Amino acid sequence: MDIIIVGGGKVGSSLAQILCDEHNITVIDLDENRIQTIINESEVKGIVGNCLQTAVLDEADVDKCNIFIALTDSDEVNILSCLIAKKMNARHCVARVRNPEFDKQLVFMREELGISMMINPDFIAANEIAKVIRYPDAINIETFAKGKVDLTEIRITKGSILENIALSQLTKRLGLDILICAVQRGEELIIPNGNFVLHSGDKIHVTASHSNMIKFFKSISSAYREKRVKSAVLIGGGRTGYHLAQHLRETGVKVKIIEVDEKRCLELSERLDKVNIICGDGTNPDIIREERVYDADAVVSLTGIDEENILMSLLAKNNGVEKVVTKVNRMNLMQLSETLNLDSIISTKSNTVNQILQYVRAKQNSTGNNVTTLYRLVNDRLEAIEFVCRESKSYVGVPLKELKLRKGILIASIARGNQLIIPRGDDCIMVNDSVVVVTTNSGFEDLKEIFD
Repeated sequence: MDIIIVGGGKVGSSLAQILCDEHNITVIDLDENRIQTIINESEVKGIVGNCLQTAVLDEADVDKCNIFIALTDSDEVNILSCLIAKKMNARHCVARVRNPEFDKQLVFMREELGISMMINPDFIAANEIAKVIRYPDAINIETFAKGKVDLTEIRITKGSILENIALSQLTKRLGLDILICAVQRGEELIIPNGNFVLHSGDKIHVTASHSNMIKFFKSISSAYREKRVKSAVLIGGGRTGYHLAQHLRETGVKVKIIEVDEKRCLELSERLDKVNIICGDGTNPDIIREERVYDADAVVSLTGIDEENILMSLLAKNNGVEKVVTKVNRMNLMQLSETLNLDSIISTKSNTVNQILQYVRAKQNSTGNNVTTLYRLVNDRLEAIEFVCRESKSYVGVPLKELKLRKGILIASIARGNQLIIPRGDDCIMVNDSVVVVTTNSGFEDLKEIFD
């Protein structure tokens, strides 16, 4: 497909790098240095110019564009550039819009103005944080097959029921239909077989139905009910904090926001009912003590400075907070925070990239057994991909034990109608199945590519 990306910042450059192997990518940005850097790093066409000028869009061949993605720092520029591109015959338009004021106009933007997708990175990040707060043992949770399948990341602690157990014994031990499809042990990332033995400290990725995932958490934690988060402190009252406070308040969690900017505190007080807003520096030890931050069930570090967020999360963890969530965007610091054994790390940039990748995949040729959902995990070292088997191929109806998968691949689940199958050797892939694959490889576009 021909894709135009407007805005060569962190998200735009990451998307260009990922998509350039599969599509014809053009990046437009006002900054010549940004464009030069992107051209040097990826096989893309770069244009220095204003995306609101029709001459610039003409140069980018916007009339041949399958997907136009606007990712500048300005919501208004993103919306207006999409409208201009649509008038110039771009087929689909995606706009990044962060201002909550636009939330109520999403349907109007899509139906009346023709903007196919409005993506709010802060809302997405808040959703992700709300999910891991709902299940305190989880580091990360992704969903597939329209919510039928959960893929959850957890860390095995010392003395856990999972410690020193072979995967072949897991279903018998827990009495649950689950599958451990990837294990991170130190720097090593493993797609395990049945003989693999779990160790304390391993991070594991578990696939199960939503109901079985809840039972799984109860099985591995005798204190599961007591771990339910009833109170949360958000350090930083930016856009993500605003959306997260709304989420948590609706689920009955008592929320306190500590925000240093007085004007922002007044805005939050006007917009958020039943949320305690504290004007102060959330990194100040006196404020932390006065507001009893470490007595909360969950602490979420959401300031605009990654290093501050990591430090605050470490302090909260060391002071016994049950659930700690850290917002980190810089890749080198995300890798550092992994070594510090922080609980859940949320990257607004990564979440946005994943959402747009899913949209791009969905708009690819709908014939064939193509990707419908894709998540990039473990600092982009692991991919969880959902395929829909739309056509009968040589592998359809054949028991999985008779098929040979390529190295570094595991079939994590098969959704068939309302039925979820955690696959074993005798199971088959059938037409119309939704198939989730976990792999340490990348670049798969069709289900047939996972087989040797």
